[in-house]
Amino acid sequence: MPLVVTHVDDPNEARWYASLLDFSRERRLRVLADAEPALLERTVAAAKPDLIFSFYYRSMLPMPVLRHARLGAFNMHGSLLPKYRGRAPLNWAIVKGERETGVTLHEMVEKPDAGRIVDQEAVPIGPDDTAVEVFHRMTAAAEAVLKRSLPALVKGEARFRPNDLARGSYYGRRRPEDGRIDWSRSAQEIHNLVRAVAPPFPGAFCDRLKVHRTQMTDRTARGKPVGPYREGAEWFAVCGDGKVLRLLEVQEKT
Repeated sequence: MPLVVTHVDDPNEARWYASLLDFSRERRLRVLADAEPALLERTVAAAKPDLIFSFYYRSMLPMPVLRHARLGAFNMHGSLLPKYRGRAPLNWAIVKGERETGVTLHEMVEKPDAGRIVDQEAVPIGPDDTAVEVFHRMTAAAEAVLKRSLPALVKGEARFRPNDLARGSYYGRRRPEDGRIDWSRSAQEIHNLVRAVAPPFPGAFCDRLKVHRTQMTDRTARGKPVGPYREGAEWFAVCGDGKVLRLLEVQEKT
């Protein structure tokens, strides 16, 4: 019988996705939530799993747990490894102005996102796409990768390719404060930041405004100082490179 390992949902978290804990309980699956490492290992060992899969689990699973998987332990990571190893890979990819990302199914090893690659699939990032819009494409790509890979994994016949970390990159976690806008940056950098953290993520902000969507324009600063300004009902912002962003969705702070 499958064993689901997950987290207890935080009542203070603004969740924009369904609860795996509730899903598992409704279907009467065996579920273990927020277990201590020793209990987790004992439970997994008793389950004698053929395969272990990790899908956006918030912690790295320790090697003593992974070793109990007879046919291997695998993670679905939200980037085209070896690029963007680590935390928040989708958000970082948009912050950095990437035009493509994807998903990678790979072996779990001691280092994060460092195991051999089973399969991966790319998805485009449009110039105005927000993170959640790209995330929906990545979800479909992950389903396709898993569907392609499962038959060989179950038979123990999966083919692997190297995950060359020297050709990749690693990024740490992001915090809400990382959404603070520095108007001295270029218009493109600010546009990318807003897209990367737009709701349902924590959002971009400055002292006066929360900014949820922006648009590049051909406007010039015309002597206006760096920062946001208003023309009638519309908001704009002069950026550090002299270009002007249209602020399409803003919320004034009270």
